[in-house]
Amino acid sequence: MIATLIVAWIIFIILYKLLKATMSSALTIAAILILLNISFGITPQDIWHHIMQFTQSISKIQSGK
Repeated sequence: MIATLIVAWIIFIILYKLLKATMSSALTIAAILILLNISFGITPQDIWHHIMQFTQSISKIQSGK
């Protein structure tokens, strides 16, 4: 019983740290997107479009076209 509680506590701590890091990253990205939208009128769709263009250009460079 004690070993089960220790393992459950360790798993809880790991999941808590993972959730905390994930939420921190998500809130940071959301704040950056909001600031870009308010300051420069850049929407998340604009950013996604540029990311897709960048990945396509990288794949073209790698394939030699």
